[in-house]
Amino acid sequence: MRPSLLLERSLALRSLQRLTTIPPTRLIAAQTAPFSITHHSSSAQDSQLSPAKPIPAQLSPRWLGELKQRIGKCILFGLRPEQTARVGMMLQEMARDWRELLAGRHVNNVTYNRYAESARITWAQNYARNIDPAHQEAWSELWTPKGDGLILRSIKTDFKFPMTWPDHITVYHKLATAPTSQTDSFVLDVLILSELHQRPAARCVEDIVVYDYRRGKKTPLRPFMVDAFRETWALQEDAKRRNSARIEKLLQGVRELEVGSWDRADAKEDVGSAGA
Repeated sequence: MRPSLLLERSLALRSLQRLTTIPPTRLIAAQTAPFSITHHSSSAQDSQLSPAKPIPAQLSPRWLGELKQRIGKCILFGLRPEQTARVGMMLQEMARDWRELLAGRHVNNVTYNRYAESARITWAQNYARNIDPAHQEAWSELWTPKGDGLILRSIKTDFKFPMTWPDHITVYHKLATAPTSQTDSFVLDVLILSELHQRPAARCVEDIVVYDYRRGKKTPLRPFMVDAFRETWALQEDAKRRNSARIEKLLQGVRELEVGSWDRADAKEDVGSAGA
């Protein structure tokens, strides 16, 4: 056996043995953030194999362990380089997401809130990096107990339908009201979209408190934050008007198609002709 092939198998087996010891990484939900598994394309040689069996309705309680055993058997048998690379990606995925995978394909309520929380931090970091870089340090400290910070006082979640693996999500945050110089708390409306179904999976309402850690009490938004939030509010209102008009135009266009086709008075289905 070639030394290079032995090395590939050894590395793959070592990855398999370390599967349960790799620390989990936290899934950060943001714009078009991955929700579940990564899809891998098959090679030309793989496509000649028999099709994969569908996932049974009732998985074995030991399915994860059995899956690792099956992977190990494949490694011992011998894999092509591209197969070895694919195994590495699968092992990485199982090491990262095994808790959620074992919990079931349905996303639980806590997970929705975690997506909203992670996306909220990304939302604030966007102000630091892109919207108001002149105050980058102050924006970045909002999630640390160093000075003025943002604390989640409460979150309410309205679940629309149960998402299942695999799927991707997009999380949107928007201000619920226009900020003022006296604002010491504000509400964020959160929309969690299922990319697979192209529909809202959940809506959240987050109540945020502006807190001064140095004095140990609530404090109004700092002037540069008020300015940034006011600009955001204006952009939100403009987007609402434009998108409402676009939706209305789409609805009108579809209705015109209906009236001009199946819903017209002399409508008759075109089934073609034998001589066509």
